This record gives sequence, structure tokens and C-alpha cells, in this order.
Amino acid sequence: MTRITELPVEERVLPGNRACAGCGLGIGLRAVAKALEGRAVLTVPASCLTVLGGMYPVTSVQMPWVNCAFPSTAAVATGIAAGLRATGRGEELTVLAMAGDGGTGDIGIQALSGAAERNDDLIYLCYDNEAYMNTGTQRSGSTPVGARTTTTWTGKRENPKDVPRIMEAHRVPYVAVTSAAFPTDVYDKVAKARSMRGLRYLHMHTSCPSGWGFDPALSVRLGKAAVECGIVILYEVEHGAFRLTGRSAALAKAGGALKPVDEYLAAQSRFRGLDAQAKAAIQAWVDERWTEALERHARGK
Repeated sequence: MTRITELPVEERVLPGNRACAGCGLGIGLRAVAKALEGRAVLTVPASCLTVLGGMYPVTSVQMPWVNCAFPSTAAVATGIAAGLRATGRGEELTVLAMAGDGGTGDIGIQALSGAAERNDDLIYLCYDNEAYMNTGTQRSGSTPVGARTTTTWTGKRENPKDVPRIMEAHRVPYVAVTSAAFPTDVYDKVAKARSMRGLRYLHMHTSCPSGWGFDPALSVRLGKAAVECGIVILYEVEHGAFRLTGRSAALAKAGGALKPVDEYLAAQSRFRGLDAQAKAAIQAWVDERWTEALERHARGK
């Protein structure tokens, strides 16, 4: 595992960009860009990432960038990858499709599923801030149960979609879950994906002070808390082989005990009003997923 002091010094995401204070996406994007070393072409739909990147000639991301329609991220990336192959540059440049949870698991899932079925040669990275944050914090398929948004005033009633498992079902070469709160985990997984061929899918959890309702200074701390209480599980599936990684692997090695979810939920205003029964249901959901992850880690698949 790469140490934080071993990350490349060169920054390809410039400071002074249009991200909100404490934006988890901005933190994670820095690690993604470092792993790509500038040798990539990005496709980005309407999203927080579009805002962060800014408009030419004052763009903050120092890599070629194609803005596209909301549902078409993976389709546009497929076309770019085909064009690079046709011009003999397929080995030279990595195509990265990068969209939010709504643009991935809801509006964009048909194009992503098609690219996965064809095993197109690209990396698809979903940054998951658990709602449509750019358009006003509307609920998405990735919004947690109980979370208040502008379209779920009393709290979302459904558990979130498990998009990484959906991608696993497509039998693509690589699926990984990471968190912007652990930049070296992000870096290592993007670097590994870059070295492979076919459709590689990464799911990056990104904390959002504006949409979740917490102090921006706590962004990284809250992202780490999500992993330590099991809301987010860091893992990778490489050619069907499953393993826990990073902090999740360390927790498993230490006996598998997680922190209760209560403190994580209490730190965010979107979960205010949850009663004891609702919190217990969330804890049960977390425990079930964590038990399954431990079993898969032990089996290696």
C-alpha cells in the first residue's frame, strides 16, 4: 500500500476551484489525478464535478475533459476509447468516465451496463455523495435510508442501491470500493485499474458538507467514520477474487468489530429525527453487509 508521503508531488487539480469547502470529491479527485499522471481523457456529465472543473480557460483539472449529457457518460467514454484505438493511442492514454451516484446508478446506468457488457476498455469511477447534490440535494438511488433530502422530507424509506454488486454481476475485470477520506486507497486502486484492460469500475465514497449537514472541517473525519462503522466497506474484486482493503481489512484482521453507527448518524443533520427503531434497522443492515463481506474475504470470492 502506498504511503501518503509516497504520493506524487505534482498536483493536477489546482487550488481555488469551485468546489464547496470540505468537498470530499475535491479531496478524492486529487488522488485520482495523481494516479493517472495526466495521461488520461475524462468524460464528465452534468454534476458537481462539472462545477469543480470550471469553464475554459480557467479550468482547475489539468487533463483533457469532455462534458457530456447526463445519461451518456459511459457511452461517450466508449467512443473516445474507440477513437484512441483507431489512431494508435489506446495504450498511451487512459479513458476515465467519472460521474456522481445519480449519473451512475440512476440516469446513466443503461450506458454503463452496455459498456460493461461489451467490456469496453475504460475506467468508470462513480463518486458517491449519496444524492443529486449539484441540482439541489434530491434523493438518488444511493441515498441512505432515513436521510432527509429536498425530495424526502421525512427521510428516504429505501436502502441504497448496491451499484458495485450490480457491476460485479457484469463480470468485469475489476470492481473496487474506496473512500476519498483514504487518499492512498484511492490512489492504489486507480493505479491498479490503469494497469488493466477492459471495463474497470471504481466506487468512491465522498462526503458532502452541504448536502449532509455537517461542519466542512469534519469532512475527512466523517468519511473515515463511515468506514469504521461499516456504512462503507473498502474492498476490491479482481477477476472474481474478493478481498477487503485498507482500513476495512485492518478492522477484519483485528477481529471484525465495528463502531456503532449512532455517532456517524448524529454528526449529520440529514439524519435528525431518526428514532431508536430506525437507527436499529440501519445498524442491522450494516451488520448484515459486514458479515457477508467478512465471509467473502475469508473465501476470497
